[in-house]
Amino acid sequence: MEREPSDSSLFFRRLQSRSQDKVKLRKRKSVLYVSPEKSSGSRRDLLGENIYLVLFTIILRICNCFLVQTSFVPDEYWQSLEVAHHMVFNYGYLTWEWTERLRGYTYPLIFASIYKILHLLGKDSVQLLIWIPRLAQALLSAIADLRLYSLIKQLENQQLARWVFFCQLCSWFTWYCCTRTLTNTMETVLTIIALFYYPLEGSKSTNSVKYSSLVALAFIIRPTALIPWIPLFFKHFWQEQRKLDLILHQFLPVGFVTLSCSLIIDRMFFGQWTLVQYNFLKFNVLQNLGTFYGSHPWHWYFSQGFPVVLGTHLPFFIHGCFLAPKRYQILLVTVLWTLLVYSMLSHKEFRFIYPVLPFCMIFCGYSLNHLKTWKKTALSFLFLSNMLLALYTGLVHQRGTLDVMTYIQELCYNNLSESAASVFVMMPCHSTPFYSHVHYPLPMRFLQCPPDLTGKSQYLDEADLFYQNPLSWLYEEFHNNSTLPTYLIIFSILEEEISAFLISRNYERTAVFFHTHLPEGRTGSHVYVYERKLKGKLRRR
Repeated sequence: MEREPSDSSLFFRRLQSRSQDKVKLRKRKSVLYVSPEKSSGSRRDLLGENIYLVLFTIILRICNCFLVQTSFVPDEYWQSLEVAHHMVFNYGYLTWEWTERLRGYTYPLIFASIYKILHLLGKDSVQLLIWIPRLAQALLSAIADLRLYSLIKQLENQQLARWVFFCQLCSWFTWYCCTRTLTNTMETVLTIIALFYYPLEGSKSTNSVKYSSLVALAFIIRPTALIPWIPLFFKHFWQEQRKLDLILHQFLPVGFVTLSCSLIIDRMFFGQWTLVQYNFLKFNVLQNLGTFYGSHPWHWYFSQGFPVVLGTHLPFFIHGCFLAPKRYQILLVTVLWTLLVYSMLSHKEFRFIYPVLPFCMIFCGYSLNHLKTWKKTALSFLFLSNMLLALYTGLVHQRGTLDVMTYIQELCYNNLSESAASVFVMMPCHSTPFYSHVHYPLPMRFLQCPPDLTGKSQYLDEADLFYQNPLSWLYEEFHNNSTLPTYLIIFSILEEEISAFLISRNYERTAVFFHTHLPEGRTGSHVYVYERKLKGKLRRR
């Protein structure tokens, strides 16, 4: 006869069976119990970063855009907006580079697309034609700024990324250039974004196809964009284990596709197959004909160009070079390599080395991050010195050549009543933008300055012939009063020399625009507009 289990044995059996079941704990919703990864992912992100940071950067660059109202170099109009205007509206002027097929249509096509959309919508006012392309460039620059921040945050930490970001945003030269429609600006944007995908040690966003595609696009837009990437390509190739696969399955297909697209685009607009990248390199590098537009000594980039572009960031850059980890040596090599290569070319400009400026900001960020004392003083110094220079160059220095075209545009749209009216810009060639800033088929002319491509030893262009003896040139050119232009636009420095012609032909000064506090050579401190006073003259406001 079995004994019935006691109460104590039943109790222990039930306890054992309960212990074998899974115990369900109540989930806590407090942020203290959420992992950092989930916590960061729960925020609203855009472009992989906090949406407020993204919006701040975009708004800053938009403000940057509207606070740059000066001219820098002719290429920001004549190699982009003027070409786009001609593509869409079928009137305007194309410089000699386009007749010689040294430039490709890929970059102007971006702005031509914007112009075409505005035209189809009936919104192609001159102000929108001027500002929408610049706002688009500002947006792309903001994206590049954010990519630089994201890259450093991946490689190091958020604190260092903030210092690099600060240096990038307050750089006076970046402020001055990043919203301009220059090929150098687009080259810089593509370089920064490509660096984000480049296989730097510690990077989590490596993608060979993406970075090589961006570099290829930069090369199509401006062939010299390849120069900073040569040491980076060699570094990637050296550390890559599957070298043949990298070349055959990534670099070659990317290069083939981008070059094919460039050939097709240029075939559509030139009317024949043209490899503009070869023509560009042949003219500027192999033949070195860029010296026609000026030459500098070999050390210019080291003694003037690089220090000016860096500005007050220079001591922080030098300090950061000694502090940065070994993984960033390739970036320093890239900067030095770029300076050396460009130093071998006679024609030198500040904007040519703009694409490596963001590389320098990384070292400046390291310097700020390691400062223990005087950090607030250093930050104040950097911010104030750069902003003062940025605002002066963006709002004051060299603004007259833009203001005068606004004046001509207003005449066209408000009070132009005579179809025979015309404008002659008697300045160093390409000093002003042209039809992209007037958007009216008003006959306009300027002094031409194409280089000699025939090999003449004593070649002088039209501008040189004019400035040899301006008064004689004018009397010879306009011996018949019927050919006289309605408006003459000159720099103040020329007024006294041609005053006899102006008086004898009944020209009267009707507008004056400040241009620069630092007149130099053929450039004066002010821009003057002279109008011919006749019965059938144009009425002004």
